[in-house]
Formats: sequence, structure tokens, C-alpha cells
Amino acid sequence: MAEYWPRIVDGIIGSKLMAIGALSIEGPKGCGKTETGKHFAGSMVAFSDPRNPSATRAARDDPSSVLAGPVPRLLDEWQTVPELWGAVRFEVDDRREPGQFILTGSSVPPRGARAHVGAGRFASVTMRTMSLYESRESSGAVSIAGLFGGSPLPRCESHHTISDIAGFIVRGGWPGAVTNGLSGGSFADDYVDMICRGGISLADGVNRDSRKVRNLMRSVARNISTLASMKTIVDDSAEEAGEGEAASRKTVSSYYTALEETFVVEDVPACGDSARSGTPLRQSPKRQMADPSIAASLLGLNEDGLMDDRRTMGFLFESLCDRDLRVYSESLGGRLGHYHDTNDLEVDAVIELRDGRWAAAEIKLGDSGIDEGARSLNRLSAKLKRDAEREADRKGSPSGTRKNPPSFRMVLTGSGYAYTREDGVIVVPIGCLGP
Repeated sequence: MAEYWPRIVDGIIGSKLMAIGALSIEGPKGCGKTETGKHFAGSMVAFSDPRNPSATRAARDDPSSVLAGPVPRLLDEWQTVPELWGAVRFEVDDRREPGQFILTGSSVPPRGARAHVGAGRFASVTMRTMSLYESRESSGAVSIAGLFGGSPLPRCESHHTISDIAGFIVRGGWPGAVTNGLSGGSFADDYVDMICRGGISLADGVNRDSRKVRNLMRSVARNISTLASMKTIVDDSAEEAGEGEAASRKTVSSYYTALEETFVVEDVPACGDSARSGTPLRQSPKRQMADPSIAASLLGLNEDGLMDDRRTMGFLFESLCDRDLRVYSESLGGRLGHYHDTNDLEVDAVIELRDGRWAAAEIKLGDSGIDEGARSLNRLSAKLKRDAEREADRKGSPSGTRKNPPSFRMVLTGSGYAYTREDGVIVVPIGCLGP
């Protein structure tokens, strides 16, 4: 058997299977859900396997007929038979034991399904393409968990060149490309073609115009890592289509929702309460795709193209870093957001943990942006401190009771050494970062 490359989400999956009856592993097609499901499963039935059409027929006629087998029972691409969701729910109720089923799929459960899921029945985890730590291209010497815990910054260096980073972006974190040692963007090209040809219909079975799907995806790619409004996305998609072929705003919005529900796009929301200040925040999401290679493919960029267009490469590097930060922060039960207030103070990434701890990061591909990134981080930290002091004076309460200061301030870069600046901001190359 092929070697199983461990995934960061494995720990979350193992814990949940010990506590609940059924676990849904969700994420973009090709991110490794099936292999990870197999790693935990006692038995399996694959509903997308053309060699076994009887499984799908049996499940549609009598969903409970395919649920028998050693547990956890893996139901791969279960969404092709939506009736399975309810059948699993009732089976879990009858068995009253944890770790009975693993469901893997490339779209969210049917609308309304979660409303009928009780405590102890179902849980879900989102799986993403491989971070650089999982693809063994980051040493992980600088641990996000360690930074939140107050560990000192270790001495380490990433030897990746900017050309290496371009290669990681174009290839992406697709396990099929990573574990087979592939380079270039062929996997991402095939993924984009699959989505445009009908993969978007995994969400709801609705057939959509492949040209409009591609136009919309190209629009998102051109606005990657920005706070582009839906109007901007619509207008840009219409410009891409040309006169007479543009989709309406309603159509584009419905297509965008389908791309979200099939995990092709995954925007970064505005940060939560941890980093809120007295200045109102802009609530626009930061546009991101499941993997930076998707955007590179849609823009027709290979490694040389990125090296010749450093501005675009900077946006795609931010996309890669957002992916990795999401994977690492979610292993701690955290979430990733961004900060942008109405005074135009921006910080690329805000990691928030459930216990109230948080951290801020600026993402800069080259050394020339480090000072600028550090200034933004220091401005945010100082602003929140002033806001807390004003609130304390107003309420007559001790300073700092409203929010904690950031656990760390980090500029994430493409290469070089990890070090601490005189102002306390740490500089970390992405090739040294890990969970």
C-alpha cells in the first residue's frame, strides 16, 4: 500500500470519533478526504466508484442496506445519495455508540440537514489541501501553538528561494501532486476543468453554464487576497464574458454560493471580537480560493510567469499563507480572520482562539515589505491598547479587562531567517512555520 502522509486534521478526527456517532469530513475535491477516511475506517463503500454501481443503486432503494460493516464505516462521496444522511442519523440513534460512520464529500450537506442533527450524532471537520508542513516543505520549527504558549522563537532558517515559492503556488497542496513528486500546475488545471464541466453541481445537482462558471472563477482569481465586493466580482465577471454573454448579478451570486458549497472558494471573514477596536470594522470578506494553484491556473501563470509578475505573486503568496494559517489555527480550535477598519488600517491575518487569545500577522513575500508589515502590526496593537484604556477610564474598571493584547505579532515571509525585531515583532519564513 502507498504510504499515508499524516495530516494535521488527523488529531481532530480521532478525537471526534471517540465522542460522536458520525463524522462528516468536508472539503474540496482532491484534498485527500478519502485517503484520510480510509486511514481511520474499519470498512468502506465508495459511491463514486464506477466499478461498483450496485452500491449506489442499493443505497437509493434502501439506504440502510449499505450501513453494515466494521466501524467506523466510511461512506465515500455520500452526497451522490443524499438519503444516506438521514439513514446514518437514525442508525446512530439506534446504536448509541461513538465512532460508527465517517462520511466524506466534496460539498456541504443538503440544505436543512444540519437542523435535524442532534448532539452526539454528527460532527464535521473541514479538510483543506496540504499545508507546507504537511507536504514536508516546512520544517515546522516555529510552532503556532508554541507561540501562543509563550515559547521563545527558535533559531531556524528557510532555504527556499522565491522560485521555490512560485513552484509551491503553481503546484498547490494537492496530495495527488505532492505525494507523487509532481511539479507544475497540471493538477490544478484538471481541477479547474472538472469544476467548470460540472463539478460545481456537486452542491445541488443544478446544471450551470460552464463559460459563466469559468468567467466567475477567473474574476475571483484576479481579486484573490483582496476585499473585492460582490459588485466588483460581478462587474469583472461581465467584463471577462464580453458583450452579450454576461450573467446577471443574481446568477453570479448563485454561482458563487455553489462555489462556496463545493469548497472551491473560501473567503476569510472579518475578525471577531478579539481584535475589535473603537473604530468600526469593514465587514467585507477577503476573497480566497481553496488553493493558490487554482488562481494561478485560471490566470494562466506558471512559475516563470509568477517570477515575472511579482505583484500577482504577492497576492497568491498571501493566499498560500492564509491556507496554512487556517490549517494550523484550526488544529488549536481557532479561526482565521482579517482586520480592516474604516480608517484603512489593515492587517492581513488575525488568529483567534476560543479562550480569547489572539495574534496578528502581516504577509510579505520579500524582505522589502517587512518594515511596512511591522508598522501595521504595531499600529493595531497600540490602537487596541488605547481603546482599552479609554474604555477602562469610562467604566472605571482596570485597564485591559476588555481584551487581551496579541499573544504575538508576526510578519510571515517567503524565505530567510526567523528572528525577533527590536519592536518585538517576530519575522518568520513560511518554510519554518507549523502547527
